[in-house]
Amino acid sequence: MLHKSPEVYRLICNALEEDQASWDATSKSLLPAGIVGTAYIVTKGKGILAGTDVALEVFKTLDSSLSTKPLLETPEGIPLPQGGDGSRIKPGDIIGQIYGSLPSILAAERTALNFLQRMSGIASVTNKYVELVKDYSVSVVDTRKTLPGFRKLDKYAVEIGGGKNHRLHLGDGILIKDTHIKIMRNRGYSLADIIEQAKHNAPHTIKVEIEVESVEDATTAIEAGADLILLDNMTAEQMSQVTVLAKNRSLIEASGGINESSIVAIAKAGVDIISIGKLTHSVQALDMSLKIADEI
Repeated sequence: MLHKSPEVYRLICNALEEDQASWDATSKSLLPAGIVGTAYIVTKGKGILAGTDVALEVFKTLDSSLSTKPLLETPEGIPLPQGGDGSRIKPGDIIGQIYGSLPSILAAERTALNFLQRMSGIASVTNKYVELVKDYSVSVVDTRKTLPGFRKLDKYAVEIGGGKNHRLHLGDGILIKDTHIKIMRNRGYSLADIIEQAKHNAPHTIKVEIEVESVEDATTAIEAGADLILLDNMTAEQMSQVTVLAKNRSLIEASGGINESSIVAIAKAGVDIISIGKLTHSVQALDMSLKIADEI
């Protein structure tokens, strides 16, 4: 389970420490230590939910005596898996409950909501793009433009939104970028030579992808046997030319400045993959709040 992984646990602990959640000066100055109550996480925006279990784990990590539970259910009253992650939510939906020490609940509130809002924001924007191209045989994928330390959660949220993950890290595949190409060309290598060397030195378990900016270079890359070809900032018309040449030979990925206005034309061009950095690099959080029981 995602929220139980050591990586996510360390991230939660670091976030709580950053907020000095064990020393909430406001609650300590106002609330009796033994006061208990119930709080609920309530949605204020519309989108796709992601990160419920992670958010609830924040409360348990700060104070193990707290009792938490996700509240989203099927129409038959069966609790949804993963705390309801992947559900379409609207303002006013109650997605989680926390019971116990009110000072502890308030101390963990902001940290928990920060995780939940970011992850739900990523899932929601991903889902918008996925829905726009649902009639085409194309995958919407993320990039490595994630918040440092949050990659596991960012990429999980993309999957919850219906997208797929590109490389998880630098060792997850060979992607020859324009910077690599420039260095190698300065050393006398042609584009075909660069691909040949990468394929020769690559472990047999990973594929070789290369970034190109013209139909001519894409053609060369196809002929040289690149497994994937990334078309950077090319027009839909240029992409169409490349996909015809690459059929049954190389997979084609489109990237660079793709937005809601351009994605359908790119999908129509016949590419296999559309990678979008803004899924994770400029997230608009999905608004959530925490309410004490008698506020509901």
